[in-house]
Amino acid sequence: MAGGLKEVRERIKSVINTQQITKAMKMVSAAKLRKAQGAIVQMRPYADRLNRLLSNILSNLDGGATTSFGKAREVKNVLIVVVTSNRGLCGAFNTNICKEAIIAINEKYGKQRREGNVSVLFIGKKGYDYFRRRFRDMSFTTDYIPVYDTPTYENVSAIARTLMEAFATGKYDAIDLVYGRFKNAGTQIPTAEQWLPVPKMAAAPSAKKTRADYIFEPDQQQLLETLVPSILQLSFHKTLLDTQASEHGARMTAMDKATENAEELLKNLKINYNKARQEAITTELGEIVGGAAALEGN
Repeated sequence: MAGGLKEVRERIKSVINTQQITKAMKMVSAAKLRKAQGAIVQMRPYADRLNRLLSNILSNLDGGATTSFGKAREVKNVLIVVVTSNRGLCGAFNTNICKEAIIAINEKYGKQRREGNVSVLFIGKKGYDYFRRRFRDMSFTTDYIPVYDTPTYENVSAIARTLMEAFATGKYDAIDLVYGRFKNAGTQIPTAEQWLPVPKMAAAPSAKKTRADYIFEPDQQQLLETLVPSILQLSFHKTLLDTQASEHGARMTAMDKATENAEELLKNLKINYNKARQEAITTELGEIVGGAAALEGN
């Protein structure tokens, strides 16, 4: 019985240590979440408005003004950019993003995958680890780009410019982004969206067929050459900030749940420990009483 009590004591000590770790991780994630949430909340309205403006402009071009980033062509070669975190312990967050990427590949680009024309680029280690173990038939452009933990605009825009050049030169006919869209600390939405070519503005069914009448200064072509790359880089940057905020929210939620589970487990272990201790005491008392009765009988 003493061995059983020792084992339960060791389990209680182990659970207490684990609970302290999960509490600390929850507090760290909560602090990081406040910063990451502030960044994406400030950027998202600006980025979304610019994306709508870009789609609207490209849907209403006049004359010879054009940009390669808005031209849709036959999709032969596809690049999927999967944005995940570098670390785990955030529930199913990374797995859900990877599953969303797989759905996009199989449903949207099934033909291209069968022909071996789907490439995957990873920003964040967890996405690379997930795909490397499961999909050996896909082409991975590199292991993963180590920019997730330092998503400054300068670092991210350099990657965006490289991808834009690959699209403009015809290396890829479509580039999609798959990332975690931040809603709140408890909700992160795996999202797959087309980045290039820039999707045209979809008109509402009941909307009248009117064209946006923009006044361009100095001229339409020059504005496109400056504005379009800037908006695309900003949009790419937003996906990383979204994913970072989502990661911290998911980890905070996961660690909070783990702390609650540890508390419940501790409660059960302490009950079992007390029961075992009472049984041991009762057994020892019985042995003492039995020994005393045997001595009296002698």
